[in-house]
Amino acid sequence: MITEQSSRAAPLSRLWLPVLAMTAAIVVSNILVGFPINDWLTWGAFSYPLAFLVTDLTNRRFGTASARRVVYAGFAIAVVMSLWLADPRIAIASGAAFLVSQLMDVAVFDRLRRRPWWQAPLVSSSLASAFDTVLFFTIAFLGTGLPWISWAVGDWAVKMAMALAMLVPYRALMRVLLPAPDVEIRRAG
Repeated sequence: MITEQSSRAAPLSRLWLPVLAMTAAIVVSNILVGFPINDWLTWGAFSYPLAFLVTDLTNRRFGTASARRVVYAGFAIAVVMSLWLADPRIAIASGAAFLVSQLMDVAVFDRLRRRPWWQAPLVSSSLASAFDTVLFFTIAFLGTGLPWISWAVGDWAVKMAMALAMLVPYRALMRVLLPAPDVEIRRAG
């Protein structure tokens, strides 16, 4: 199997824009999840899928090691900021769900990167979104009396629609963000 991956992660100085975008997507989502639209949906469902777009574009441009680095940096900064700006239970739930789902996204994307351009971002975002939704809503709202199960269903449905919608900017940016010179093609294990 052929995979495209960086032999080492790009320095954080080259990853500041993805880290900033990742942090913004998470913090904004953690604030917006506290504002329900109805019994099926919160505003956070619309902003969180941007994190998968950031992860996938970083993975495509800089490779898996750099994508993981952006996930870890975005996680650390976003959890600290969310503890300050959002409900602590939401910040903790978000951190746990984010870390699991984003690392899953990186791994699945890498396995599918040689298939048609749309498969890696769509499949990786869809699978990771399902795990993220289950983990986040269970940790954040279990036992609160809020309609968290219906919010989770609505949130997941929006994430699936957004995974499809994010293919448009992904494709447009993919043409601009060619793999960095230090991303090499090599045979995996």
